[in-house]
Amino acid sequence: MSETTSCDDAGEVVGLIPAAGLATRLQPLPCSKELLPIECVRDERSGLARPKVASEYLLDKFRAAGIAKAFWVIRSGKWDIPNYFRDGASMGMSMAYVVISDSLGPPDTIDRAYPLVSRYRIAFGFPDILFGPSDVYARLIQRQERTGAAVVLGLHRIAEVRTWDMVETDEDGLVRRIEMKPASTMLSYGWGCAVWTGVFTEFLHRFLRSPETTRDFSRLTSKANDPGGDVAMGVVLQAALTAGIPVQSVHLPGESPLDIGTPENLAKAMREGGRG
Repeated sequence: MSETTSCDDAGEVVGLIPAAGLATRLQPLPCSKELLPIECVRDERSGLARPKVASEYLLDKFRAAGIAKAFWVIRSGKWDIPNYFRDGASMGMSMAYVVISDSLGPPDTIDRAYPLVSRYRIAFGFPDILFGPSDVYARLIQRQERTGAAVVLGLHRIAEVRTWDMVETDEDGLVRRIEMKPASTMLSYGWGCAVWTGVFTEFLHRFLRSPETTRDFSRLTSKANDPGGDVAMGVVLQAALTAGIPVQSVHLPGESPLDIGTPENLAKAMREGGRG
C-alpha cells in the first residue's frame, strides 16, 4: 500500500471516539461503560454536585484543545450514549453519532465514520481510558503542526506492559516500532491517544480493505495483539510505520492510564477519580 494524501492537513481537528464494544469484562452492566459515573463534581452552570461519567474526561480534553466537534461510533443498542450527551451542548461541543451493528475492532469501528471525518484532522481517544494531562491534545496538535507527521502518539509510562501497546522512539520522538502487549519488554512507554492527519485516515481506510489484510486476517487478529481477537489499532499503526508513514510522539507526564474496563480498575477509578 502506498502513502496517500487527500485532505488539508492544516484543517480543523475533530474528536473521533470508538464506542462499539460490549464491555464483556464488566457484565452485567446497567448502562454503557462509557457512562459509568467515576466521581461527583460541581456543575459549572448550576453550581450543584453531579456525577461525572467516564467518557467526559476525554471530552474535557478535546474541549481544552479547542476541539469543537466530536464524532461517536456506537454499536446498535447503546442508545444511552446519544440520549445522555444529545447534541453535545451540555459539553460545550457539537456531537454526531454513527451507529453500526458489529465491528472487527477499533480500526474498523472508527473507519465507519470515514465519509464524515476524512477531510479533518483527527483527535483520537478511548472513552473508557482515563489519562492526563488536561492539555494532552493541545500538545499532540502542536507536535503534529511542528513536525508535519501523519500521526502523533501520546505516550505514558506504563506499569503493566502486558496490557498495553509499547512504543520505541528515537531521541527526537520519531516512532521506530510498536510492541503489542508484550509479555516482557525493555520499553517503558505505551500509547493511548493520538492526533493524525488525512494521510493516516486514508491509510487505515485502505488497509482494512486491502488483499494483504484479507490474506493475513487470522494473523492480524491474533490474541497476542488483542485479547478479544479483534483487529487492534497497534496493528494498523505498525503497518503504517512499515509503509513509511511518519509517526511522531509526545512523552506525557503523570500516572499510567487507567482502563476502566475491568472491575478492579473501575473500583480504582472510583476511589481515585479521573486523571488530568
